[in-house]
Amino acid sequence: MNRSLIFASLLFSANLAQADILKLAVTTSFENSGLADVLLPVAEADLGLDVQLLVVGTGQALRLGEAGDVDAILVHSRASEEAFVSDGFGTHRREIMFNDFVLIGPKSDKAQIGATSGAAESLQKIADAQATYVSRGDDSGTHKTELKVWQIAERAPATFGSWYNDVGAGMGAALNTASALNAYILSDRASWLNFKNKGDLALLFSGDPVLFNQYAYLPVNPAKHPTVQYEMAMKLEEWLLSDKSAALINNYQINGETLFVFNGQK
Repeated sequence: MNRSLIFASLLFSANLAQADILKLAVTTSFENSGLADVLLPVAEADLGLDVQLLVVGTGQALRLGEAGDVDAILVHSRASEEAFVSDGFGTHRREIMFNDFVLIGPKSDKAQIGATSGAAESLQKIADAQATYVSRGDDSGTHKTELKVWQIAERAPATFGSWYNDVGAGMGAALNTASALNAYILSDRASWLNFKNKGDLALLFSGDPVLFNQYAYLPVNPAKHPTVQYEMAMKLEEWLLSDKSAALINNYQINGETLFVFNGQK
């Protein structure tokens, strides 16, 4: 075989290998919860794909999709997701699973949020007590939910003092900061349950409907970005909606506690 044919053969093989790679932008909570390690190896084996994760906040994941730098995204901020689709960057939005957000804080509970009746009241008490608080501050789905609850509480983070720590970090790093500072923080339940460095922190408040946390899958629109691996993205979507995926999601537990509930519909 001459040199040009060898080069062409190698190039063809490289292109085949590249075609098997699916770039998926996911929230930090999806990885921090441990669910990525449960789902993706099985999906890869079933589909013959190499799923490459870009672990970022929801806002950054959506921007990666807008730029065509990923083939699909898995995030948790419905209003932003719907805007992504309506602007033509995603072909559709498919709900996969849900859990909830919870308020974590020191066991001593200086702000006494454990006795409150709602998430907004909990944040009001934290602000009024000027109790040390850690915010992700990273335009993630968690951060967007926190800002929504602050708005309901009629409190403005821009006016807060040094007790409010805007760290601009993912869920794991933000929880580590909260543990170090013995501070309050809003977390998704799954990341909290999987978090190993709890220190003196405890789950103090949960159950408000405003803290519902839906995860959705959005393939990037090939009409906007012809280079995206749309067919592969759709194969992964179909797998995520399968009975096998549902069982893996629903059966994933830590210390006997369920972290996610599957609610995908084909």
